[in-house]
Amino acid sequence: MLNSPASGRRLALRIILLQLAVAVLVGLVFLALGYREAMAAAAGATMVALGTALMSARFFSGVSGAGVVLGRLLTGMLLKWIVIVGGLVVILFQFKLPPLAAITGLAAAYAVYLLAFRFKG
Repeated sequence: MLNSPASGRRLALRIILLQLAVAVLVGLVFLALGYREAMAAAAGATMVALGTALMSARFFSGVSGAGVVLGRLLTGMLLKWIVIVGGLVVILFQFKLPPLAAITGLAAAYAVYLLAFRFKG
């Protein structure tokens, strides 16, 4: 084992907090275009952070064998995508918020992964 589970938990928490910060930042940037655009961008990024939190909670729920951990990872990823796709459906079709802003927020929150793994300190 190269990394301890505590290191993985810290990295997951850092990613979630950075994604929430990006949600606020993207919301503030889109506020120049209007309230609805800002809400859509912030909500799109928040869906990614919520999905990441759910996946991390499922994956780091306990110490087990490799097969169980792989199952937790796969179910965590499934839960994450259900939250993200379901959240986008609600944002776009129920609240009828602007799709470009929502997808931009989603993409900005996913860009955090590139930075978090690049500078994991």
